[in-house]
Amino acid sequence: MTRNLAPARRRRPFTQVDVFTDEPYRGNPLAVVADAEDLSTEQMQQFANWTNLSETTFLLPPTHPDADYRVRIFTAHEEFPFAGHPTLGSAHVWLEGGGVPKREGVLVQECAAGLVRVKRDGGQLAFAAPPLTRSGPVAEADLARIAAGLRVPRQALLDASWLVNGPGWIGVLLASAAQVLAIRPDLAAMGDLKVGVIGPHDADAEADFEVRTFIPGDAAAEDPVTGSFNAGAAQWLIGSRRAPSSYTAAQGTMLGRAGRVRVEAVDGDIWVGGRSTTCISGDVLL
Repeated sequence: MTRNLAPARRRRPFTQVDVFTDEPYRGNPLAVVADAEDLSTEQMQQFANWTNLSETTFLLPPTHPDADYRVRIFTAHEEFPFAGHPTLGSAHVWLEGGGVPKREGVLVQECAAGLVRVKRDGGQLAFAAPPLTRSGPVAEADLARIAAGLRVPRQALLDASWLVNGPGWIGVLLASAAQVLAIRPDLAAMGDLKVGVIGPHDADAEADFEVRTFIPGDAAAEDPVTGSFNAGAAQWLIGSRRAPSSYTAAQGTMLGRAGRVRVEAVDGDIWVGGRSTTCISGDVLL
């Protein structure tokens, strides 16, 4: 009788990187496993659950001729087609591991959402914001739930839009960064809505906007720094002329982080970037 045995575990390169910061342990951490081609979806999901981070990624050879590498992105409970800080952190690890892009200065990541361009600008990486798969007005019933969840009057929500580019974000604009920082959310009131809140800083502040993102039902509840939301928010705010063509967003302040997201619109593309810092490197038995 023949038995189908799972491949034996082996040592694989492992890196934990802090994204959207040049200060170790002040950004958004990401676990990255390289040489992951022979791992099953179930093995990847189990390991991502074990790391207990917001996301864990796995680097694989590309299947598209234009891509430099392929990545699969997992939360503790599900796989994402795209996410922002995993894109930058994975690109950082791929380059540190000796990866050489097919095109000078730009690498192409293959993920479930398609091909994503990532450019190098000095010590910073930036990805081209992918197209929104859903945008536009938010139903009044959802806005009422969001206002209740943020514990603010409904009229405090100056505008809102769906900003779906993988995760199903709803973006909400408040009048000021101070209002964003003052939020003490009631996540249960939001139900299953993923909500990002943004408000402008005063002109003399280091950052132009303050951002907070809330994920009801998630163990972390508030995300330290969120590339996917900032990408959608940039498309929304720059497109509606609420934001200039380049700006800096601060995120993670209430969590003791110092996340900084750099946004720049160039020739029809919106680039979302920041610095990444390797904090742990070695191998993992998987």
